[in-house]
Amino acid sequence: MSTSIYEQIGGEAAMNAAVESFYRKVLSDERVMHFFDDIDMEKQMAKQKAFLTMVTGGPNNYTGRNMRDAHAKLVTMGLNDSHVDAIIELLGQTLAELGVAGELIQQIAAVAESVRDDVLGRAKAE
Repeated sequence: MSTSIYEQIGGEAAMNAAVESFYRKVLSDERVMHFFDDIDMEKQMAKQKAFLTMVTGGPNNYTGRNMRDAHAKLVTMGLNDSHVDAIIELLGQTLAELGVAGELIQQIAAVAESVRDDVLGRAKAE
């Protein structure tokens, strides 16, 4: 049985460190920081940890809304591909700084890429 990405990057402790570092980057990045102006960051970080844990093969405790519904308000605020690119870039930087192998970062980026159309409220590309 193969080891999940979640286990390979170090489990819960690594995920906690990654999400905290990631949001420090996001909240200081002028490309995307305005989307978080009125957001309860404790709740946001908890949701992000649960989501990333689930999609990397860890315990599934994610109870948040689906990607389309969760980001609909942000789309009305102008969320677009350049913002999704920035988020994926910041996530990759964070994981690299934490010593996650490049191959695993690519796999995690692929998961993030797979929800791009839902996040942006678009029809799935065929």
